[in-house]
Amino acid sequence: MPTVAMMVNGKKVSADVEPRTLLVHYLRENLGLTGTHVGCDTSQCGACVVDIDGASVKSCTQLAVQCEGAHVTTIEGLAQGETLHPMQEAFRENHALQCGFCTPGMVMSAIDLVKRNKSPSEREIREWLEGNLCRCTGYHNIVKAIAAAAQTMRG
Repeated sequence: MPTVAMMVNGKKVSADVEPRTLLVHYLRENLGLTGTHVGCDTSQCGACVVDIDGASVKSCTQLAVQCEGAHVTTIEGLAQGETLHPMQEAFRENHALQCGFCTPGMVMSAIDLVKRNKSPSEREIREWLEGNLCRCTGYHNIVKAIAAAAQTMRG
C-alpha cells in the first residue's frame, strides 16, 4: 500500500492507503474528520467539498494519493477556537441551513467564491452553487449568507 502525506487543517498527516481510497473516505475514516459528508458518491451534490491548495474540490472525485503534499482544509479547519469563520457565522446568522447535511460543502464552496470574487452578485452566487445541492431550503438564505459573509470578508 502506498503512503500518502499531506497537510490537513494545518497539521501534517500520513497514512498507508489503498490506491483507490477517495479523499473523502481518507478524511472521514483515517482522520475522523466527519464534517466532510458523503452525499451521493457521484460528485453531484457537493456535500464533500474541501479546499485543496486554495481551490474548492469535491473530495469524492480525488484519490487520497493524488493529494500527496497538498494542503487540505476541511470544515473543521475553518474556526479559530470558538470563533467561527465569517462564512460559518453568516450561515448561522442568516438561517442558511436546516438539516445541515449540505452546509459544510456549501460553506467551503462559498469561501472559494468569495476568494475569487470579493463582491459576487446574487446571480453569481447562485451560479457558483450549481454544484451544491440542498434538499431542505430554497437557497434564498444561503445566498443571503454568502453575500453577508462576502461583505464581512472584504472588510
